[in-house]
Amino acid sequence: MARRIIIDTDPGQDDAVAILLALASPELEVLGITAVAGNVPLALTARNARIICELAGRPEIKVFAGCEAPLARPLVTAEHVHGKTGLDGPALPDPTMPLQDAHAVEFLIDTLRREPEGSVTLCPLGPLTNIATAFRRAPDIITRVREIVLMGGACFEGGNITPAAEFNIYVDPEAAAEVFAAGVPLVMLPLDVTHKALVTAERNAAFRGLGTPVGEAVAQMTEFFERYDREKYGSDGAPLHDPCVIAYLLQPGLFAGRQINVEIETASPLTLGMTVADWWGVTDRPRNALFLRDIDAPGFFTLLTDRLATL
Repeated sequence: MARRIIIDTDPGQDDAVAILLALASPELEVLGITAVAGNVPLALTARNARIICELAGRPEIKVFAGCEAPLARPLVTAEHVHGKTGLDGPALPDPTMPLQDAHAVEFLIDTLRREPEGSVTLCPLGPLTNIATAFRRAPDIITRVREIVLMGGACFEGGNITPAAEFNIYVDPEAAAEVFAAGVPLVMLPLDVTHKALVTAERNAAFRGLGTPVGEAVAQMTEFFERYDREKYGSDGAPLHDPCVIAYLLQPGLFAGRQINVEIETASPLTLGMTVADWWGVTDRPRNALFLRDIDAPGFFTLLTDRLATL
């Protein structure tokens, strides 16, 4: 049976590539896509999710708009990375498929209550506002989640929005703290692993070499946002953060890490949003996350390119 997932996302070019990878993978059944404010405001993330579904030839996928602001803070966005639309780079048409009437949080609650317990995996690619709000409103669904596999946080790499914090966690640290404390099995794809998934010129040429609208769009998206990372890190290309979540579901053997305790800083102005990762086990706090640190990057890009070729 295909693994049943809900993608919670704030597209974002790398979110877009993650959605494409999921929709190209028969091992996964995407029950729905829930949009959240993050990289750009909610109206754009909900729009972008539908654009990508149509690019993949999957207009039947249900897309729901969710929370437009974090639980307790003003929204911080990242147009400086992703452009004013969040999908700057390719010229993609406006979506024609409808946005669903229900709120994303309602969809999460209803789906987790309806589906068999332990059958649905949540895949957050942005701030955790929708997930935390659903857990607050319907705590009975928490034990029904099979697993949460998320992109967010960092330890050894430091932060990418502040010296201490990764963007997704920083935008809504209160939501992250609640999700990490909920007791759901949790897998964490932090910057420590995603910064090793770099779109080099050769890998981007492979996307373009597919000779398809999807391949060309992915190449143009990565070319757009890599300018920021090249300037910031001096790297050979842009890290593809969010597709690592989907790749882990498909081929977990591409990744390595360990089960540790991770706590979220919500009070300090200096380290707000920091994922305090007890990698060395120096506390007696319970282990609540599988923190992935290493990736077989060539294997990851082979998987990604092969799957995109099917769209």
